[in-house]
Amino acid sequence: MKKSAFLGALTVASIAASAAVAQDVSTLDQVKERGKLNCGVTTGLVGFAAPDANGQWKGFDVGVCRAVAAAVLGDANAVEFVPTTGKTRFTALASGEIDMLARNTTWTFSRDVDLKFEFVGINYYDGQGFMVSKDLGASSAKELDGATVCIQTGTTTELNLADFFRANDMSYEPVPIETNAEAQQQYLAGACDVYTTDASGLAATRATFEDPSAHILLPEIISKEPLGPLVRHGDNNWGDIVRWTLNALIAAEELGVTSANIGELGASAGANPEVNRLLGTEGTLGEMLGLDAEWAKRAIMAGGNYGELFAKNIGEETPIALARGLNAQWTEGGLLYAPPFR
Repeated sequence: MKKSAFLGALTVASIAASAAVAQDVSTLDQVKERGKLNCGVTTGLVGFAAPDANGQWKGFDVGVCRAVAAAVLGDANAVEFVPTTGKTRFTALASGEIDMLARNTTWTFSRDVDLKFEFVGINYYDGQGFMVSKDLGASSAKELDGATVCIQTGTTTELNLADFFRANDMSYEPVPIETNAEAQQQYLAGACDVYTTDASGLAATRATFEDPSAHILLPEIISKEPLGPLVRHGDNNWGDIVRWTLNALIAAEELGVTSANIGELGASAGANPEVNRLLGTEGTLGEMLGLDAEWAKRAIMAGGNYGELFAKNIGEETPIALARGLNAQWTEGGLLYAPPFR
């Protein structure tokens, strides 16, 4: 497994180096010339990124892609969603097939430094958990000695699982899978006793089951999984655009800018200078990015601020029913925090 991961890292790094040499045109110029944003997403995880019955992509990560498209192109629908697996996502980004990746991807040292990617921020603070059938009778992950475990290959989850079982002197039998749909199928068919991935992904998967109440998430969270969008190293302007689009969604919630009032707030300069700078009625922040003054206004209008995106896709009123927890604003006891718009 270690040899495979090493060779995979070499491949991605080599592709990234080749792409950097070959790329004479900035990503921003390529996106504008193409007229659409190529955004890498998961192959399908309800609440985060999945096509609906009409083939329209929806979800929390999808909302970030649409916000960037709105900021850059003025059209939240000018996005080509490219499904990627744990194995293919980094190659797709390094090769230039996609302009950004918004796919439940954990920010780690090696992905940032060795694979030459730029994580532009964190849009979901998560941790790895375990899901089992109630019939298994387990109430703790420390009771899973000898279990068969469905695990997505090419992920931090795979490494965390090995560490956890070794640290607790337990054994397990891995059942390798590549997509969430495959994991769900295998788990429900009884091919594995346990499904492990990010806790948010487990909640999203369980919500699609015929009887979600027959399955439980065990209490242990065995890792830190800061998830966020990423771009290639070397194109700093494009990285800034994606980073500050995400920050705009986060700041908008803190500042009380919503999809309902943004038209009024953005019509003219108001009493709050930071809101004015965010929405482009004051200052030259858009110009600094190579965009127009209303870039952030369009990004927020695309699907709402961070809180609105969270609530309608994965929040407590949805079948996934995730509480804000660590993903609450810093003013509400969470970790969510956008740098100042000035």
